[in-house]
Amino acid sequence: MDASRAPVLIRTIDLPKCNAMCENPCMKFNWALVSAEFVKALRGKRTQAAFSRRLGYRTNVVHTWETGRGFPTAARALYAASRVGVDVTEAISRFYRTRPLWLDGVKPTSREGIATLLSDLKGRTTILELTRATSSNRFAVSRWLKGEAEPRLPDFFHLVEATSLRVLDFISVFVDPEQMPSISKAWRELELARRAAYDLPWSQAVLRCLELSDYRTMSKHREGWIADRIGISLAEERRCLELLAQTGQIKKKRKLWAIGETRTLDTRRDLAAARQVKKWWMQVASNRMKEGAEGIFSYNVFALSAADLERVYALYHAYFQQVRTLIAESEPSERVVLANIQLLPLDRGEFQGLGIGQA
Repeated sequence: MDASRAPVLIRTIDLPKCNAMCENPCMKFNWALVSAEFVKALRGKRTQAAFSRRLGYRTNVVHTWETGRGFPTAARALYAASRVGVDVTEAISRFYRTRPLWLDGVKPTSREGIATLLSDLKGRTTILELTRATSSNRFAVSRWLKGEAEPRLPDFFHLVEATSLRVLDFISVFVDPEQMPSISKAWRELELARRAAYDLPWSQAVLRCLELSDYRTMSKHREGWIADRIGISLAEERRCLELLAQTGQIKKKRKLWAIGETRTLDTRRDLAAARQVKKWWMQVASNRMKEGAEGIFSYNVFALSAADLERVYALYHAYFQQVRTLIAESEPSERVVLANIQLLPLDRGEFQGLGIGQA
């Protein structure tokens, strides 16, 4: 193993953190309205009665759901998606970007499937933290995670947002969020933020600088401070701030730039653009290493069994989840960090191209 030291500079773009600078700690929606609109988007041009019959009901239950007088369970809602042609397993795999192993053991449209999905998204988040984030009953959350009871669709969406900050991405694999008035604006802003990450990658590092305690204690914004902090030009700092403001990610508050709603920015939605931005950040790390700055770089070339390679991939994913949790809880914000992870087969064996381990 060869390990050399170089500076850690920019935190990965899909790991935002809530802090006192945020206008809203995380996205807040009227979950009942979101659920009603989700059902309506699934229904499409069918009548409510016809959709109810398609789901096996003799009464017009869809009318009840769309008017907010009652809601399906999460499992029933995903079953409804399957009845209009959505491949639920494939949709969840697209949300994860790789097929999660738990899909091999349970049906996603079952009570057990919903419990497994929520438990997987929960990670190391405690039930107490989830109940605080969702204002749900602790006993109810515990039963949902164990599969002893089923969350209604509004509670389910709220839990997905609380555990992943990606409820919009989750909804988008089933229906077009533009068809849902209560979230369409937030969805467009998220897409703009994603495009900003592709087109001007340094904007994400600039965004992280606005979380720093050193910045938040300033009396007013000092032009050039961010550029000096992360080693970019003043022109680049200006471009980034302008783009972040245009896309609604920041706004001026008491002479400082303030971060808007916190969201997990998944840049893998456009795979070609995602590859380019990953390549760009790898080059940033390479340049910083050449400059001899502080940080850790290492490599190890080895041979192992195909089964153990999958275990190594699993270890890397577990590590990534733990880092996400640590970042979310870390206070005060004092450094802006870049974490690059590469793990790939060098040989052209039969397992190449399966997509395992991609993030």
